[in-house]
Amino acid sequence: MNHHIPGRQASGLRTRTLSRSIHLLLAGAMATAPVQLLAQDSAPAQEPATTPDARQLDAIQVTGSYSLSLERAVDLKRDNVGFSDSIVATDVADFPEQNLAEALQRMPGVTIERNKGLGSRVNVRGLPTEFTFVSINNLATASGSGGRDVEFDMFASEIIQSVTVQKSPTAADEEGGIAGSVLIRTARPFDYPSRKVAASAEGAHNSISEEVDPRFSFLASDTWGDFGALVSFSKAERTNRTDSNSGINFRPLSRFLDATGERSDQAAAVLARDAGIVLEDPTDHDVTNRIIFQDKVGDRVYLNEQDKTGATLSLQYKPSNDFSLTFDTLHGSFDTTEDEYDAAAYSASSRSTLDTIHEYDSTTLADYGITVLRDVSYTATQHEFLSKERINETDYQQYSLAMDWTPGDWEVNGLVGFSGAEKTYDYANLKHVAYAPSRTRWTEDGGETIPSAASAGFDMYDSPESYLFEAYETQLEHVDDDKYAAQLDATRHLQLDVLPALSSIQVGARFTDKSKEREYGETKIQGPGEGDISWLNTRTLADSPLQWVTDIVPGGGYVPRDLAWMQVSNDYARDFFRYAGFEVPIDDAQYYRVDEEVTSLYAMLNFDFDLGRVPVFVNAGARAVDTDVMSYGYHQVQNPDGSDGLTAEPVSSDGNYREVLPSLNVQAGLTDNLVLRGAASETLMRPALTDIAYRRSVSWNEFRFMDGNPDLKPTMADQWEAGLEYYLDNGGLLAASYFWKEIEGVVRQELTGIVEDVEKLNANGTLDGYYDFEVYQPVNAEGAYEVSGIELIAQMPLGMLHPVLEGFGFNANYTVLDSTLTGASDLDIPTAPEGLAEKAYNVTLYYENDRFDARVSYNYKDEYVEYIHLNSYPVYRDAYGQTDISIGYRINDVLKVTLEGINVTDEATTGYTLDPSFPLMNEYSGRRVALGVRADF
Repeated sequence: MNHHIPGRQASGLRTRTLSRSIHLLLAGAMATAPVQLLAQDSAPAQEPATTPDARQLDAIQVTGSYSLSLERAVDLKRDNVGFSDSIVATDVADFPEQNLAEALQRMPGVTIERNKGLGSRVNVRGLPTEFTFVSINNLATASGSGGRDVEFDMFASEIIQSVTVQKSPTAADEEGGIAGSVLIRTARPFDYPSRKVAASAEGAHNSISEEVDPRFSFLASDTWGDFGALVSFSKAERTNRTDSNSGINFRPLSRFLDATGERSDQAAAVLARDAGIVLEDPTDHDVTNRIIFQDKVGDRVYLNEQDKTGATLSLQYKPSNDFSLTFDTLHGSFDTTEDEYDAAAYSASSRSTLDTIHEYDSTTLADYGITVLRDVSYTATQHEFLSKERINETDYQQYSLAMDWTPGDWEVNGLVGFSGAEKTYDYANLKHVAYAPSRTRWTEDGGETIPSAASAGFDMYDSPESYLFEAYETQLEHVDDDKYAAQLDATRHLQLDVLPALSSIQVGARFTDKSKEREYGETKIQGPGEGDISWLNTRTLADSPLQWVTDIVPGGGYVPRDLAWMQVSNDYARDFFRYAGFEVPIDDAQYYRVDEEVTSLYAMLNFDFDLGRVPVFVNAGARAVDTDVMSYGYHQVQNPDGSDGLTAEPVSSDGNYREVLPSLNVQAGLTDNLVLRGAASETLMRPALTDIAYRRSVSWNEFRFMDGNPDLKPTMADQWEAGLEYYLDNGGLLAASYFWKEIEGVVRQELTGIVEDVEKLNANGTLDGYYDFEVYQPVNAEGAYEVSGIELIAQMPLGMLHPVLEGFGFNANYTVLDSTLTGASDLDIPTAPEGLAEKAYNVTLYYENDRFDARVSYNYKDEYVEYIHLNSYPVYRDAYGQTDISIGYRINDVLKVTLEGINVTDEATTGYTLDPSFPLMNEYSGRRVALGVRADF
């Protein structure tokens, strides 16, 4: 019986039932192509003993042709038991991307978060990044972040062989991704039938920094009888400059009205005089938090320098098609230094209040009862010159040993492995401050601060003698993330007379042991020695060597507007202010360690039968998960003398939860080319480790304590999906699917208590005052919300329509999302969930022949809520579309020249607060053009 439906998926492996015609088509393409790159599934392909021919075609080669790499990705989609999309071989290596995140954004339902123009984190189906589970070679990926989300920009895309985004799980799949799972696979030696050597070099130019950055990669693979070895290496440098007038947010008028004495009285009087708003109770926050003004307005220049290195080693022993033993190791480092130079005005300073309201708006946000003070003069704005330096150093390593064995009608797969990441974050901020009257107002592009009537000629951009030294602030954070795993799976293929539809039974077990530890400290330098504050308010900005900010960083003038100012370079600040013997003291109160042990058992049944003339495949199973959590931290205790202190050793709090996660996947081959697919499951996402950490952090700006909560439970989701997929010749595909998720137990920050009379000291040790602090903790929110959406895919080589179109084609997808969840605004302002873009689409047009290829791609992401400022005011990122191009010319069978352009139309990142009439950001990162050469031997 020849069933034209996808093949079978088992634990970490997928069996294939591709027709022989596809194998022969790809084999013929290999024989004539000048360059060969592997595109294989995320695990060794194997078949039951009844199909030995398929096992012999274990590795399928795809050439450097973009259309053939798309064809292989379609084969993987059809072959997967559930809903998935893949990128393979040249689709990652050749696409005009800056990193792995940039490549993933081309996939249906996948969007990315950009940081200074560079893709960093991945959102699947509009859900937050931490809702996505990520693995490399079937091992959960360690990350240097404080949570469970993975920073994709730390991976060099050249060392990645294939990526599959799996959106509907089976019981065999490791739990942890409500949004989906990103399964990354590196190359192995038996992926290639013979010796393989490939190398590439590239130089890339950024239009703002005007720097040229190198990138190199190398891969070598060979087999000797039963043994094989593969090594790869990649190194890339990146110099990215971003100019921005970002940083404009709202603050509530309670900032002034809660002050004591004249500041509060004057704010209320000015509000009544200039806006006609008379407050019956100035302490009523439900009223005063709805009268808002601009917070921090300024201009910024960022210089982000990256150094990324990645290397893999794969050793394989494969004496037959029935047995293989593979050792994989992956090492990487991702070091970044970001310099930020700010000239900013902080309207809500602790010394200031309202002077004159020139313009106010009570109609734009009338639905929320909000009045915006659009144009205001303040009595004592805090003007700041800030030279900030952020140094991140991340080292990543992974080791795994995998066994794949098929004795007769059995399949046995085993895995043991480790993945670990270490990240050090070193932050410094040289801060000079001047207090002076000023006027801040909204403009078409954001906001500006100009002299007020009482400024007496003070120019915030050119008065260095007025800026007094306040501090050289430093922070140091170190995160260790270790994950160990062991897994064993067994599949028995069956041919039962009593139940012929039951084709196989699969069982398995997995144990993981995870630990994340964080150390943190901070200090302020205010004098040339420890404890010395002699520089405080005595040194001025003019006492340090100053340079034009556009001379400190490479490139031309400031992009957002015609403006220039002088600052202290971070290189000088680091050398000067870090005196001999300086170190950042570690704060025990900020320490935490979280240990997590998970034991999972699962069982699955696979059914293969016909309903009339329709072949049907059903996968049904359940996964039982037991999770133990132990969280450590230092806690405050009262000393015998009555003073507050910390415990001598970390104290712990434990937690446990057990869940059973059922899953069902169904496929029906309605015709040879038309597949009906359905899936239903229950999934979970564990709380972020930062949320369950047993610790307390403090914010003096907001008078808040932020506590962890070791008793958090996982966020759960019930989900189902249905879709139709029509497969055309040569990799063509038309597909539509609808998905629905009901999510409950979402973690949110909530007010859980008040700590009264917290003592605050000034820098010189004198008492500043006593303050009441709110305590916020993460909790599992009550109730559930729904997320649903539609994904559409159209992929077609146009040569199938007419010979004159041979070589042309397109690849497009569109996703639309809907959610019943609203953002967590304390003012009950309804917003979409943070990070949820309702619409996203990708379009790629391409042409290729034996020597020439060209692609142009457009990626669009609708506007979304980036965060909610002060838990009250939503901050939006505007819709963003980016055009990338790639052109290649093959000189001969070995050499190929490439030209790539990223963000060729030089789009800016923009955003607003509450309403588009209140813009808050214009961020320019420029376009990037890269010229490279590739060689394959």
